[in-house]
Amino acid sequence: MNTLGRSGVAVTLLGLGAAPLGNLFTPLDDEQAEQAVTAAWQRGIRYFDTAPHYGLGLSERRLGAALRAYDRTHYTLSTKAGRLLEASDATGDDLASGFAVPATHRRVWDFSADGVRRSLEASLTRLGLDRVDVVYLHDPDDHAEQAFREGYPALEKLRAEGMVGAIGAGMNQTEMLTRFVRDTDVDVVLCAGRYTLLDQSAGTGLLPLAAERGVSVVLGGVFNSGLLADPRPTATYDYTQVPGELLARARRLKAVAERHGTTLRAAALAFSGAHPAVASVLVGARSAAEVHDCADQFAADVPAALWAELRESGMLPREEGPS
Repeated sequence: MNTLGRSGVAVTLLGLGAAPLGNLFTPLDDEQAEQAVTAAWQRGIRYFDTAPHYGLGLSERRLGAALRAYDRTHYTLSTKAGRLLEASDATGDDLASGFAVPATHRRVWDFSADGVRRSLEASLTRLGLDRVDVVYLHDPDDHAEQAFREGYPALEKLRAEGMVGAIGAGMNQTEMLTRFVRDTDVDVVLCAGRYTLLDQSAGTGLLPLAAERGVSVVLGGVFNSGLLADPRPTATYDYTQVPGELLARARRLKAVAERHGTTLRAAALAFSGAHPAVASVLVGARSAAEVHDCADQFAADVPAALWAELRESGMLPREEGPS
């Protein structure tokens, strides 16, 4: 277990990202979602991350229901704030936002102090819990002023009141997360897709600064939303169709991994989890089989010779990756 900053909140090095439980891209049923959480528990995963955004609240409802089978003191749960869900009369689905659910609600950006508190209260209702351990400001890319002026102080107040144990921000970029680490008293930042075998941009600024300041980093998107799990033409990269150049790079990485007797998935997980600033690596799994596979790959031995070849060939910067 690793502790998030100075908060005392502990997380397992491998965590479950629950976006797939909100029907990310394609639907699954409640039983499949519960089985995925059960498999995660069986494999020793005790950190679970969700958000209102994931399936218009469906992920939170499913995760909360599945976790009721376990002692609340034995796991860590994080959710996010920044998008309020308001009932909508719209018809159709939410696939434009990536989720195969009916468009029963619309997302309203709100990083105000009142919005953050209302978001947390609504999340607790959906989760069926009286507290969460971590709250992240979720994707404040286009709302920086309000997020820093109102949203972040609201999180500080919630932490001081004991309503949450740790606070932070979760984004798909490094620049603003670096600002959170540098200019605020966050415990943790969640960085998605920016420290992977295909993108090491977090390694040049965010991760070293976080290590220096004692701020923990949780990594999401370590497969870049699918490409590094299975590099095929229909794979997605950062939630969109993969460009041909990146597909070719991923296939070269896969060939190197297999030549060294391991898998691309194992190498991707090992790379992301090796940085000293990283407290947890989130994997998004939509079935028990996927959870077990991720846990197996995470535990697999990745030969040092693989990293040496990737550096020598220029496929990985010489200063990045496991020693």
